[in-house]
Amino acid sequence: MPAAASSTNQQTLTVSQLTAQIKGLLENQFTSVWVSGEISNFTRPQSGHCYFTLKDDQSQIRAVMWRAAAARLKFNLADGLDVICRGHLDVYAPRGSYQLVVDELQPKGVGSLELALRKLREKLAAEGLFDASRKRTLPTFPKRVAFVTSPTGAAIHDFLQVLGRRWRGVDVLVIPARVQGEGSVQEIVAGIKLANRILPRPDVLVVGRGGGSLEDLWSFNEEAVVRAIAASRIPTVSAVGHEIDVTLADLVADVRALTPSEAAERVVPAADEISARVRSYQQRLRHAAQRRVAWLRARFDGIASQRPFRRPFDLIHDRSRRLDELAVHGQRSLRRLVQDRGSRLSLLAGKVESLSPLAVLARGYTITQDVKTHQVVKSVEGVRVGDVMATRFLDGEALSRVEKIELESG
Repeated sequence: MPAAASSTNQQTLTVSQLTAQIKGLLENQFTSVWVSGEISNFTRPQSGHCYFTLKDDQSQIRAVMWRAAAARLKFNLADGLDVICRGHLDVYAPRGSYQLVVDELQPKGVGSLELALRKLREKLAAEGLFDASRKRTLPTFPKRVAFVTSPTGAAIHDFLQVLGRRWRGVDVLVIPARVQGEGSVQEIVAGIKLANRILPRPDVLVVGRGGGSLEDLWSFNEEAVVRAIAASRIPTVSAVGHEIDVTLADLVADVRALTPSEAAERVVPAADEISARVRSYQQRLRHAAQRRVAWLRARFDGIASQRPFRRPFDLIHDRSRRLDELAVHGQRSLRRLVQDRGSRLSLLAGKVESLSPLAVLARGYTITQDVKTHQVVKSVEGVRVGDVMATRFLDGEALSRVEKIELESG
């Protein structure tokens, strides 16, 4: 009983009162603390708040990172990530537990920007956005160039200066956009989309800025900018003014230029080089034409030196002479043929004449025919006394009657 009485004499605290005292002590004592550990049990609901456990090989502590602080992260949180956190302790009275409210977080051993860049690069590379097969060649002689950049920065000044020195007659459309700080990503993306909507469409799109630190150039590592460049229907040049670090915009663009000045050199040719090339082509064409003319002239001279071209009428004369010879020969042959045929005809005529009855009559012979039968009387055997006979003389015909028939004795 005495022990019980003594215990009731002490002040008795409620759970809430005790928790409030602990909360005051802890929160006032640990207003800002750096803690390193490994993330586990990570969750991020639709509210955007991040809940996880921070642990080492012996202990663990619950932690929370509110949405406003989590939105500033350049990389995604995940289980197994070693981090360094800055925050303050907070006691959650309904559960009687304490937790670390994280205001700032970065990976251990590597800066947050570098880690974010590495993870995003791996993600986009896996999608094929950096493949060489996607790269397009720039037109040799562009007429219109769009440049998404700050209109007051040194980048556009350097670009225009080099462009004007190398090649004239190129229209440059400057699409203003902030290139660092809050809102820069949205303006760069909007500028790229605007360039693709302009008609007539530019031949080349340049996206860039002057030099700066990795933080200054971070807008060109943002996923939205990278995807906008990848979706551009215009061949794109990344002209971020740095030489050592490579932004994701450099990897996804069709052509990377180390500086805006180099971008101008990539976009347009040098007029002096083109003039020299044209003069070289002219000289080569002239020499080729001269060689061709000389070859043709030699061939023409060779053909012209041949007899048909030197004395083109010789062949005609030869053929005319041959025709004359053939005509003379033909006439002679014709005369010989006519003479020969005439001789043969005379001979035949003589033979015919010698066989002609008229020739016989001319020699004193006559031809006697029976008047009735008109047949030549060759023998007295068929003749009768009283038959009328017609006797043919050379110069006429006489009729006679048979008075007497005498046969010659055989």
